[in-house]
Amino acid sequence: MNHATKTLYGLGAEFSSAAGLLEAAKKIYAHGFKKWDVYSPFPIHGMDHAMGFKRSRVSLFSLIGGFTGLTTGFVLIYYTSALNYPLIVQGKPYFALEPSLPIFFELTILLTAFGTVLGLLLLTLLPRLHHPVFNWDRFQRATDDGFFLVLEVTDPKFDPTASRQLLQGMGGTHITEIYQDPEEDPHPVRAEGIA
Repeated sequence: MNHATKTLYGLGAEFSSAAGLLEAAKKIYAHGFKKWDVYSPFPIHGMDHAMGFKRSRVSLFSLIGGFTGLTTGFVLIYYTSALNYPLIVQGKPYFALEPSLPIFFELTILLTAFGTVLGLLLLTLLPRLHHPVFNWDRFQRATDDGFFLVLEVTDPKFDPTASRQLLQGMGGTHITEIYQDPEEDPHPVRAEGIA
């Protein structure tokens, strides 16, 4: 690979097990790193806590979507049945709550789902079709049996030599410099965006 035309994205290390990756994540967080991520073929229980994630902000988008759906349903039904076209049906008042509940429920659930998906995509900067870690030949194992930790060069605590030694001291193997093509998106997916 010709590194002359590429910029350094970060330093990656492979770990032998999920437990090893979890312990490494705890140590990296304790060292004060902010721009780093872990990759594994399956979710690892406790990893969000080890990485210092707080409560997800996606739920705020869900709440806004649900509130918008409920409000839309209420305004739509009230306006059409009580103001715009008042019509007494089966002796019920112009605006009856009982027949309106299914519409309230459906619009609330529908817009909550839309808000959740939209919030997830916005906070994680997705969709992103290419990431610099894909340039690392060993990274293909992340979907099978590989456990990886990547420190980004933009982190204030990143130092090429000290970071390499830190990863080696934690049991990291195949420590590799990961390069990014100049035409690639310079803003990587930030895992802390959803936390």
